[in-house]
Amino acid sequence: MRVPLLLVCVLPIFVSAQLQWKRVDSLFGTIPSNAHVYYSESAIDDKPNKAYYAIIDVKKTDMSVEAIVGNGKRYTPVQYFENNKHPFLVVNTTFFEFVQNRNLNLVINKGKLLAYNLHTLAGRGKDTFTYRHPLASAFGISKKGKMDIAWTFTDSSKKFAEATQQPIAAYKDSLNEVSIAHFDRGIFSKWKMKTAVGGGPVLLQDGQIKITNNEELKFTGKAINDKHPRTAIGYTANGKMIVLVVEGRNPGKAEGADLIQLANILKDLGCIEALNLDGGGSSCMLINGKETIKPSDKEGQRPVPAVLVLR
Repeated sequence: MRVPLLLVCVLPIFVSAQLQWKRVDSLFGTIPSNAHVYYSESAIDDKPNKAYYAIIDVKKTDMSVEAIVGNGKRYTPVQYFENNKHPFLVVNTTFFEFVQNRNLNLVINKGKLLAYNLHTLAGRGKDTFTYRHPLASAFGISKKGKMDIAWTFTDSSKKFAEATQQPIAAYKDSLNEVSIAHFDRGIFSKWKMKTAVGGGPVLLQDGQIKITNNEELKFTGKAINDKHPRTAIGYTANGKMIVLVVEGRNPGKAEGADLIQLANILKDLGCIEALNLDGGGSSCMLINGKETIKPSDKEGQRPVPAVLVLR
C-alpha cells in the first residue's frame, strides 16, 4: 500500500511545470547579445498561466549586476528604472515591512552590506515569551561572476555576511537578540559577494527540489501550496543567471504558482540552485523599462525598498 501512495504524492511534482516557452526579445527593444527573454502561457496543473524569464550570461564583461536600495523609502520598479540610467532589467527582490520601509533580507552592492537579515521572530499564543531565530537565504554573485545561493547571517557590526552551504533549523529561546555564536560557527565562512539580495526559501539545491521553508520559517502552515504571483532567481551549471516572474491573482488569465510548482519550473529551465524572492503584489520585472507580467495590486506596481538591476 505504501508504494502506490508514494507515487500519487510524488508524480505531480514532476509533471506540473513542463511549460512551453517562446523567445520574445523583439517585444522589448534592443536586447544585449548575452541575454534573452522568454514567455509562456502554458497551463500550470490545468490552471491559466503567464510567465516570463530572462536568461543572462553574467560573465560577459559588458554586463554588470547591481542591487539598489531606497534608503528608507520605497519606489516602484519603473522609478528605479528612470532614476538609474535605464538598466536593461529591473526586478523586485527582498521581503520588507511597510512601517519603516525596511528590507528584511540582506542586500549587498559593490561588496558593501546595505541591508541586514531579520533573525528574530516573536512567538505567538503560548509561545508569546519566546523567539525563533532562523537563518535567511540569499543569491549572490562575486567579482568574477560566480553565482551562489547560501544561508546567511548578518550583523550590523560586521563588514561581511557569514554564509553556510547547508540549511540549519531555526532554534527557539527567550532572547530577542541573536549572534552567530548561537549557531555552529565551524560551518560558516565570509560571504564575499560583490552583489547579493536575500529572499527565501531556497527552492533548488544541487539541481534537486529541496524547499527549505521549515528551516527559514518564511511561510506558515501549508502556505507553500498557495498560488500567488512569484519572483525567483537561479543559475545554471554553465553559469547563466535566470530571473523568473509568474503572474497571479488574475482570475481566468493567470492563477499564479505555488512554491513547489515554482521550483519545478526553475528545475526544468536547468537551474542547479534557485531562490524564491518576495512575491504577491511585489512581483514585477521590467525589460528595458517595459513590464513583463501584470502586477497584481490594483494600483499597479508596488513600491519596494530594493531591486536587482542588470545593465
